[in-house]
Amino acid sequence: MSYFVTGATGFIGRHLVANLLKRKGDIHVLVRRESKQKLDDLIERMDWDAARIKPVFGDLEKPKLGLTAAQIKALAGKVKHFFHLAAVYDMAADAQSQQIANIEGTRHAVQLAEAIKAGCFHHTSSIAVAGLYPGVFREDMFDEAEDLDHPYFRTKHDSEKVVRVECAIPYRIYRPGVVIGHSKTGEIDKIDGPYYFFGLIKKLRQTLPPWMPTIGIEGGRINMVPVDYVADAMDHIAHKAGLDGGVFHLTDPAPRRIGEVLNLFARAGHAPQMTMRLDARMFAFIPAPVRMALGNLPPVKRFIGMLLRDLGIPREVVKFVTYPTRFDSRETERALKGSRIRIPDLEEYAWRLWDYWERHLDPALFVDHTLRGRVGGKVVLITGGSAGIGKAAALKAAAAGAKTIIVARGEEELFATRDEIVAAGGECFAYTCDLADMASCDALVAKVMEDHGGVDVLVNNAGRSIRRSIELSYDRFHDFERTMQLNYFGSLRLIMGFLPGMTEKRRGHIINISSIGVLANSPRFSAYVASKAALDAFSRCAQGELSGKGIAFTTINMPLVKTAMIAPTKMYDSVPTLSPDEAGDLIVQAMIERPSRIATRLGIFSSVLNAVAPKAYEIVMNTAFELFPDSAAAKGIKGVRGGEQATSEQIAFAALMRGVHW
Repeated sequence: MSYFVTGATGFIGRHLVANLLKRKGDIHVLVRRESKQKLDDLIERMDWDAARIKPVFGDLEKPKLGLTAAQIKALAGKVKHFFHLAAVYDMAADAQSQQIANIEGTRHAVQLAEAIKAGCFHHTSSIAVAGLYPGVFREDMFDEAEDLDHPYFRTKHDSEKVVRVECAIPYRIYRPGVVIGHSKTGEIDKIDGPYYFFGLIKKLRQTLPPWMPTIGIEGGRINMVPVDYVADAMDHIAHKAGLDGGVFHLTDPAPRRIGEVLNLFARAGHAPQMTMRLDARMFAFIPAPVRMALGNLPPVKRFIGMLLRDLGIPREVVKFVTYPTRFDSRETERALKGSRIRIPDLEEYAWRLWDYWERHLDPALFVDHTLRGRVGGKVVLITGGSAGIGKAAALKAAAAGAKTIIVARGEEELFATRDEIVAAGGECFAYTCDLADMASCDALVAKVMEDHGGVDVLVNNAGRSIRRSIELSYDRFHDFERTMQLNYFGSLRLIMGFLPGMTEKRRGHIINISSIGVLANSPRFSAYVASKAALDAFSRCAQGELSGKGIAFTTINMPLVKTAMIAPTKMYDSVPTLSPDEAGDLIVQAMIERPSRIATRLGIFSSVLNAVAPKAYEIVMNTAFELFPDSAAAKGIKGVRGGEQATSEQIAFAALMRGVHW
């Protein structure tokens, strides 16, 4: 007894071949000549018996799979089981490629199976043959399928029809559900099904603490099966007598809703779970024409498209959120009775799937995450680059091959930093500028444009912080004016100066160093937080206008950093802070990933809590205000640094609210 397998190098195929190798007989596998090395590599990786794997060179797109008369004669009468698995298993593939592979490929496979007088033709179909049938789809149903407009549904349905109508030898049809990774190893070969939502789960994990409840979608029931179950079931059913002409749903008899599935993976990925889930069917009261009209509005289409692209979710997958079909699998259950082949509970192995995805398939793994890949050879301008956070970022950018420009007011420290960067092998240029003076800002822009032709990355890092309660500021209106002048107007002047060149080139990145105080509404920092909040608001508005022109804006809500800016407050010696080098790493992250915002989980949580329970948050902030007094400098006492040593209560509160300015 021997076998013939198409799609043997595919995900289901390789596991099926591994099972067939446990039986007697050679296995003939269809392969293109140019894919022979891929087969050889798979044989070695899977530790198959190479002597029993017989490559058959052919082509899915040609009649009888492109085999010659001599090849057909050599196989005639020798193949008892012909397994056809080769197909396009991708909803996002174009219609023509699906037509050729799924329908014509199946027709050609049937022709070959008949020509070599195979004992039985085993066709791997899909639950997609049901289309979007509303209700329970039995194994004996076929023509009842509905909503087959999508090419994937239609070609899967029509390819099964080819077998039903045109196959003159005995056949068996298998309809797997959404095939996910191996339940024992987690292995899968591509992003599909629920994996499309893993990027969203990862973003939630990076943004929010795992214990924070979120809102999600309940959705329909998604029928998923691990690849090892599919391969085991096909192998067992194929070799069981008396089942010719049967159709077998390799599906989960008790599928979970999408909301439940996502929560299982969220738990596996240590991300916050969607405690409150909205049933998507609640929107069914809106007439379909109205929903369609709203969905086709240009702003809505663009927003949805941008969101899906950012999350890596194909638009075609969205329709499965309300998937209406359930699958009866009683024939399969009868065929597998006594075999001990069962579908494991997803809860038992979800962590393996997540772990494998995160280690091998996460799209972020294949992006150039090096700073050199982002800024090598590009012009990066960093204000406040002579010390602290700016200096740390400048050293990193220059080491990555950027043409680094540092800007500061004081010459001595600025030029010393430039010389340090150059001595380390970096390319650095230093320009003095008083960013609180608009004429000085304009002169800087003109000089940089003349010398370097523009800026690729602008880092607005220079800033002024004032820690003083409002009661001590009644006669110090200039505190608000000077912080706004430097932190907002100075940064804005540079942005407006360099933006024309960026828009002309249709590329550019503006990074604004804001504060966690903007999210936490830190008391005693009203002047500082207001100036940073103004820059935040401008960036959000500008991003909406300029994202289509290749310009990215990133706001970094920086937590407390141990720099000269906080030195006057002695209490900060005893509270958790970032080092300038750690803060520089956040700027590096911004340069590499170009996100809209970088913030700590605590900062985001503070913002959310303030929005959800503003009165409760007000109590927290007022408690902090009373707990942390004004410094000696804020009270106008000269020659004294920062007041008394921090108390244990202050240290405990600061540790709890790590990184927030008090």
